[in-house]
Amino acid sequence: MFNPKHFRITDQEEILAFLQRYNFGELISLVDGQLTATHLPFMADDEGRALYCHLARANPQWRSLQEQRVLITLRGPHDYISPTWYRNPGVPTWNYQVLHVYGHCRVFDDPAEVSQLVDRLAAIHEAGSQRPWQPDYPDSMLKAIVGVEIEIDELQCKYKLSQNRPAADHLPVVEQLERRGAGELAAAMRRLLDLESG
Repeated sequence: MFNPKHFRITDQEEILAFLQRYNFGELISLVDGQLTATHLPFMADDEGRALYCHLARANPQWRSLQEQRVLITLRGPHDYISPTWYRNPGVPTWNYQVLHVYGHCRVFDDPAEVSQLVDRLAAIHEAGSQRPWQPDYPDSMLKAIVGVEIEIDELQCKYKLSQNRPAADHLPVVEQLERRGAGELAAAMRRLLDLESG
């Protein structure tokens, strides 16, 4: 990904927090020489060294994943930025947060290992529910999916949040984003650019 220095995020704690919060993305790999993407939720291990997901056994993508180096893209909040929001001249653009993860795959279909993966993914997404779902499914359902572990070998994180603009333009952009309901992106800008709330 094109990632100029002023947009590049290298802090590992920040990247891991992003990965855990925005964990729905695309698994991109080659299948018979053709780029293929599957949209999936991912789960990171505690150290951010591996990602886990599962695919339907009917999805042919999994058959070519073993030991293949793949790309996973994860996107955070994003929105259009109008040049009318700047105090200084500018052009239309888009602010966003994105993480690209590269790594090699291990495919597994052992029912116990697949069950553990599904249980952990469910626990993450059921957290905070008043009545969390308790996994209970027959082996036939587990046989319909395969697990994938991606051993991470490269992370590219980019927060394009107006860092390339003069400081006088930052707060007006944040305020306009808040007005149009893009509060999550505005909050990310406030945090990154150390802007105080008005």
